[in-house]
Amino acid sequence: MNYNAGEYLRPCVESLLSQTLTNFECILVDNGSTDGSLATLPELDHRFTLIEAGENLGFAVANNQAAKHAKASWIALLNPDAFARADWLEKGLEARNRLPNTAMVGSTQYLALEPEKFDGLGDEYHAFGIAWRAGFGKPVIEVADRESFGPCGAGAFYDRDVFQLLDGFDESFFCYHEDVDLAFRMRLAGYRCVQSSEAIIDHVSSAISGRASDFAVYHGTRNRIWTFFKNMPGPLLFLLAIPHILSNLAFLAVSVFRKGRFQPTFRGMRHGFFTRPKTRPTKLTRQASLRDILGAMGWNPLKVVKRAPVKTERLVDKTVSGLRGNS
Repeated sequence: MNYNAGEYLRPCVESLLSQTLTNFECILVDNGSTDGSLATLPELDHRFTLIEAGENLGFAVANNQAAKHAKASWIALLNPDAFARADWLEKGLEARNRLPNTAMVGSTQYLALEPEKFDGLGDEYHAFGIAWRAGFGKPVIEVADRESFGPCGAGAFYDRDVFQLLDGFDESFFCYHEDVDLAFRMRLAGYRCVQSSEAIIDHVSSAISGRASDFAVYHGTRNRIWTFFKNMPGPLLFLLAIPHILSNLAFLAVSVFRKGRFQPTFRGMRHGFFTRPKTRPTKLTRQASLRDILGAMGWNPLKVVKRAPVKTERLVDKTVSGLRGNS
């Protein structure tokens, strides 16, 4: 999905042209870019399809449209300000073998402009309804395959059948937190996520929307609240609703001391608590036990503050039945 990615779009697409796994299709949805970024594209071969939406549909809608056009059994998402290492597709698909019931694979993300730091090591979720990208901004260290709550959408792999069964991303989210919401729904349906150490991308990170812009703060706040209330199972919602509300009030209090943050945070909280998403993605009967769901979440608030992974156990290679296709 591209929206005014400027100088980053060409190297992003060139990184796909250089993949060691060559049997893939790429659907590029342009959300009405006005910066001339499409004109910078290299010559594309038969594997690439360009869809020009003519307007900014948002991350969720654009990627849902691309998934509907895809024919492969697994789909991979790559942000237009992200650059895949040559074996990214190959290693991402190999990681499906690490856990049973895997429907999600996350990439190891380096900050493209600060390569000595991580951009992310998978999305994690605290039981109080706070999501964080593990490892963001932390110095690069050796990492291994492990389980995470879900993948960061900047470089995520999904089982296409499961993605389509759940209607993909919730289109009311527009952008931000839609990957966490989808991971939560996949978790409820009994699926898991492998965070791959070898599927690597370099990500400029929020190059288009701005990391702390009003737009990003508002959508991140609203969608965080929506994710919690629309997905948390009833018994856990009863126990965790008050801590979730208090956590959001803490965010609001902190925003008072951060220039320009209070207004978008307040608006996001107001809309998050007092409105609901207009779209209703398919919600399957919960297959995961409450114990499984609780086990996938973090409980230690220090992990949120330190951006630490919830699970640190190294995954070993396993042969898992039921996997279909390669790309």
